[in-house]
Amino acid sequence: MIRKNAEEIGNLIRQFLRAEGLETPLNEYRAMRSWEEVAGPTIQKYTGDVFVKNGILNVKIKSPALRQNLNMERTTLAKRINERVGAQVITEVRFF
Repeated sequence: MIRKNAEEIGNLIRQFLRAEGLETPLNEYRAMRSWEEVAGPTIQKYTGDVFVKNGILNVKIKSPALRQNLNMERTTLAKRINERVGAQVITEVRFF
């Protein structure tokens, strides 16, 4: 039996998340989780708190020298995180 009005489950889930206002928080969570992959294991050793506020990924870096180096790569890091998430979630990355 072939259904004429069948839709893909992925589309239905996206529609549900969007309708319930859960799409942005889910993407922000994915952005925080993708920091570990984008930064790599060496930088992850010096990383503290990671959180998103108003589209800005805030990352605590324990080494001042590393923080300065990462500041020069902010736009590249934001682009790579958004590519991992699959949506334009992060507008800026800030280090503190």
